[in-house]
Amino acid sequence: MTTATWDSAVSIARRLAGKYPLEGTYHEARLARQVPLLVERATALVSAETGLEAPGTPEVAVVSRTEWVQNNIASFSELMAPLQDTIGQQKAIGRGVAGRIMAAELGAVLGFLSRRVLGQYELVLPTSDGSDGDTVMFVGANILSMERRFEFRPAEFRFWVALHESTHRIQFQGVPWLRSYFLGLVEELVKASKPEPGRMARVAEEIREASMQGRPLVDEQGLFGLLASPDQREVIGKVQALMSLLEGHGHVVMDRIGERELVSQARMSRTLAARRNDPRTAMFMRLVGLEMKMRQYDLGAKFIQGVERQAGWSALDAAWLRPSNLPTLEEIEDPVSWLYRVG
Repeated sequence: MTTATWDSAVSIARRLAGKYPLEGTYHEARLARQVPLLVERATALVSAETGLEAPGTPEVAVVSRTEWVQNNIASFSELMAPLQDTIGQQKAIGRGVAGRIMAAELGAVLGFLSRRVLGQYELVLPTSDGSDGDTVMFVGANILSMERRFEFRPAEFRFWVALHESTHRIQFQGVPWLRSYFLGLVEELVKASKPEPGRMARVAEEIREASMQGRPLVDEQGLFGLLASPDQREVIGKVQALMSLLEGHGHVVMDRIGERELVSQARMSRTLAARRNDPRTAMFMRLVGLEMKMRQYDLGAKFIQGVERQAGWSALDAAWLRPSNLPTLEEIEDPVSWLYRVG
């Protein structure tokens, strides 16, 4: 992937992201002054709730939709660097076509998400200078838009978003091996992205079988999952299981703290749940493989609640002991089987 490929992705995403009228105004400046204190308060509450601790103080930033896109594409370019040699061995026309397709797909996905994402914890993706980073980001335009559209109390909604991102920070900072494990999965997935003889014939046969059996032609892994090799699909399953655990754990933690701290917690939770399940975006989500991302909240939360119901909240500590203790996708939907396996 060349610099031009990434620049093209940014350009496509920027056009799709659009602008929000209050972006860059004093409303956003006020938000930027508030969020460091909100993250500090949220971190203390999440740490007490989970028993996990995050060292140090993160950088806190309010970014525009375009800045969010640029940050993610810069991180993707670092993650995808191992593919350079593989692509370099292909014919020039193949590289050019592949680059344009990747730019269009990545730009479309990030442009779409840039209008929806409220916050992001930036640690798990490497930065261009080689540092790990430790940043909690808030997408100002989207937070301001949601507050006005649904008449949320700004102080409560902003703290609620801070709770979610602070929980993810504590997960990755408080579990020593988690970041390296996640990046190892990503590296494994990228390295498996190599030419596969007969790939299109295999895909065509899988589509035919799915059609005959009445299964969806594109499942929760999206078009990427459809085209992925068997080795890649195995790694994708591990990534999805991990993210279901983290999203579910984060969702339960933020809701429980929110119920104690926020008057409008229940309405905010219902509104965001309805937003995730909006049928108008369902087909796009399925095509690009984000449908599973939406389900991760529900599946993961049910797993967390199921474990707690069977063995108590402290039983979840086993998941943070070592990578082999992480639940599989099958165990995410059957918490009792996970409890039996990890003892």
